[in-house]
Amino acid sequence: MSNTLSEEEISKDKYFTEISRISEDMIQAHGKDFAMGALVMAAQWIAQNQQTEPQNEAMARTAS
Repeated sequence: MSNTLSEEEISKDKYFTEISRISEDMIQAHGKDFAMGALVMAAQWIAQNQQTEPQNEAMARTAS
């Protein structure tokens, strides 16, 4: 068995690290209930395969 991570595994690890950091930030700012609720909502959004518009377009619309 190889101890070397594939490019896909390295990429996934980066996302897990980012999710962990964001989760810790949410807990610090708003508590565990908020963080869990936000992550559950994100999981539901993914499961429902909802489409989204590019973030910069959404930001431009709210700025006007």
